[in-house]
Amino acid sequence: MAPQREWFEKDYYKVLGVVSTATDKEITRAYRKLAKQYHPDANPGSEERFKEISAAYDVLGDADKRKEYDEVRKQGPIPGSFGGGFGTGTPGGGTFRMEDMGNLGDLFGGLFGNRGRTTTTRGPARGADMEAALHLSFSDAVHGVTTSVNVPEDVRCSNCRGTGAAPGTATHTCPRCGGTGTLNDDQGLFSLSTVCPDCVGRGTLFDTPCPVCQGSGTERKVRSVKVRIPSGVEDGQRIRVKGRGAPGQGMAPPGDLYVVVHVGKHPVFGRNGRNLTMTVPITFPEAALGTTITVPTLESKVTLKVPPGTASGTVLRVRGRGVPAGTGRNAGKPGDLLVKTEVIVPTELTDDQRAAVESLAAVTDEAPRAAVEG
Repeated sequence: MAPQREWFEKDYYKVLGVVSTATDKEITRAYRKLAKQYHPDANPGSEERFKEISAAYDVLGDADKRKEYDEVRKQGPIPGSFGGGFGTGTPGGGTFRMEDMGNLGDLFGGLFGNRGRTTTTRGPARGADMEAALHLSFSDAVHGVTTSVNVPEDVRCSNCRGTGAAPGTATHTCPRCGGTGTLNDDQGLFSLSTVCPDCVGRGTLFDTPCPVCQGSGTERKVRSVKVRIPSGVEDGQRIRVKGRGAPGQGMAPPGDLYVVVHVGKHPVFGRNGRNLTMTVPITFPEAALGTTITVPTLESKVTLKVPPGTASGTVLRVRGRGVPAGTGRNAGKPGDLLVKTEVIVPTELTDDQRAAVESLAAVTDEAPRAAVEG
């Protein structure tokens, strides 16, 4: 493959933090450590650093590319960065010698063509990451589920087969790019290629656009992607499905799919991390004298003791009856069920109830408001 312009300007060994004599395993280990540290999901704002690390490993992680990169780096910076011209000191600390022209000629042999330059183009780009929303019931989020999400994507138009022209109509060569689909921007030794804006890289123009894709060459389709949701997933959590994003260019790998989970409400339970929460009403006599109540859990009902003198708002804990222990990133201990008591004060009293309350008031000598009344 042709050497990239960045090869002259970037020290990929320095980017990965390894020496130029590092073994393949040392390079892979360094890449994995840095990729994990600077992945945009784990470190927001580090997208450019992550791209730089990936570009370095794309070269050093491939034996053939690494060998060619090392040969390029031996020659020092490209002409134009030698400062005062031939024989002057280079930014790399060495001196450019006339006899080095022979080495450069061997390195770039067959690449310069008649005009004495090489063309630099970007390699196939990795597919873009995509995002899809998934709405789950409270129960499915707690227990985990394997389901599918629909992902819309642009694919080659089935009507015009990607040409953009209506079937049976004529096409003609793009006059701007001469049918190549690209435009070359001369920059001395290098020529940078860009996609022709007139034909959008197709190399051809047409008079009658395809009625299905309106001349774009692509149409929107929906594909179904299976995704496994671990138990204990929370509302708003993003689940990564590797390699199920947009396809890459040529042989480049596809992007990833990120599934954003939206969890529905439960009529009884709430959630606080791995703990389940609920509110249970009790009467004043039950709060004052104590009682035993039955409350639901995710699997069955349990009996819970309410001690005498329980105040409204008291939280009683049932251990191990919250969100089950998860797997993978969601692994952990099972949560608890937190039961909040709410003492109900009746709005209307029968004659007997009123008499009982008045009797209680008559024998109550507590002064709970003494502190605030002074």
